[in-house]
Amino acid sequence: MSFRIDPRLPLTQEVRRIAGDEIDKIVTHLDTARDNPEKALHSARKRIKALRALLHLVRPGDEAFCRAENDRYRAISRSISGPRQATALIETIDRLIAGFQEEAEPAGLAGIRAMLVRHRTERAYGETGLGAVLDSAVAECQAGRAAIQALSLPDLPENAADVLADGALATLRRARKALGHARERGEPDDFHDLRKAAKTHADHLSLLRKLWPSPVKPLRERVEALGESLGELHDIFVMRALVEAREAPFDSAEPKHLLRLLKRSERTLRKLCLADAAELFDDKPRRTVRKLASKCRDDLIMVEAEVD
Repeated sequence: MSFRIDPRLPLTQEVRRIAGDEIDKIVTHLDTARDNPEKALHSARKRIKALRALLHLVRPGDEAFCRAENDRYRAISRSISGPRQATALIETIDRLIAGFQEEAEPAGLAGIRAMLVRHRTERAYGETGLGAVLDSAVAECQAGRAAIQALSLPDLPENAADVLADGALATLRRARKALGHARERGEPDDFHDLRKAAKTHADHLSLLRKLWPSPVKPLRERVEALGESLGELHDIFVMRALVEAREAPFDSAEPKHLLRLLKRSERTLRKLCLADAAELFDDKPRRTVRKLASKCRDDLIMVEAEVD
């Protein structure tokens, strides 16, 4: 089924449908993870992010429900994160090798990569093991599947339009605020907040594809590209912090050449992310959302008139 709100149908019905589809996909990935954990768990966490973006979008229509369910899926995502950080470190090394081929000392970085692969293999899911973690995650998803039937949103076209516009506005405001902090302070957490807002906004563009007032596909592609760049920057922040603190798996000698390459890549990505984010989020959010709300009302009312 489509990850897209159909304006011809009641909002509550559509959100229940989309949420149910996403939960089913998450459970499928969790079951697959019993035999292929690395890829399947990553896919499950991506679908959880999409589901949480849906909850953020309609949160103005049922604050208590969406807050509680968002907390549920955030906890599930954390429980299955497992060796994801180790995988992200390996991917960062691979990007450094590809980006600095002439000066990356391939043999040295290859040794670091091998060490990170061993670290990922040794990383455990606690004393209970992966199977118990997956059982618990599936049970929580099934509870969420039952809970979604209690969701009740405004279905009158004008009220539904306000819910969607307010939800989209909240995310755009978070993105603009995070962009301001990233410019002024430039802390890793500021860029991480910007990344989360960009990822959520990209999902909102998919959900509102039939209602968003501008050409959606190229805009969504730009937002998704920004999210990927911010993800790479986040991975560099994490690796650099581990290297400088000499924390596992970098708790032996400090790889100085790796640190130099990380700093150079960080500077480049900072500039790129700030420039791209400025083009996407510098405009006042309310101006964008006024257009969305107006188009939502027009489209939803027109659909209601056709149905009548």
